[in-house]
Amino acid sequence: MKQKPQQVVHPLQPIFDENSRVLILGTMPSPVSRQQAFYYGHPQNRFWRVLCQILDEPLPSDPSGKQALLLHRHIALWDVLASCTIQGAQDATIRQPVVNDFHLLFAKAPIQKVFTTGQKAKALFVRYCSSYGFEPVALPSPSPANCAVSFEALCESWRQILPWLEEERL
Repeated sequence: MKQKPQQVVHPLQPIFDENSRVLILGTMPSPVSRQQAFYYGHPQNRFWRVLCQILDEPLPSDPSGKQALLLHRHIALWDVLASCTIQGAQDATIRQPVVNDFHLLFAKAPIQKVFTTGQKAKALFVRYCSSYGFEPVALPSPSPANCAVSFEALCESWRQILPWLEEERL
């Protein structure tokens, strides 16, 4: 059954601290993620498995463990949009986008590189957030809708974040 477009207000706080060096941005949490009140909650979404694979970390079993993993590895996580009209979790249906205010995040965290979980998040960030001075890198989406990209190919591409997490970059 096809879902109707609905107005969605982003319900989640960004995850970051004063040591976050890499920012990973999606577009808007999926209905499942909003229901679970945490990022990338759909069981078929490969975000957490890919991240843990490239970081050589065990997969946390709950949101607090996932948040701790991000902060321990100096990764900030949020979405580009504060609100939009969207059909389900389909980025192609996004209308009336309103972007998040990144001023506080960029003021408190020494972000060195911005990555996005797909082309739509990158396009939105480039269009509405260019004043922050970052040229984001679009990584392949870990969404189950992007099943044409294998887990191994996702991991290979996502390894681009690793050099930005190394201590000598400080």
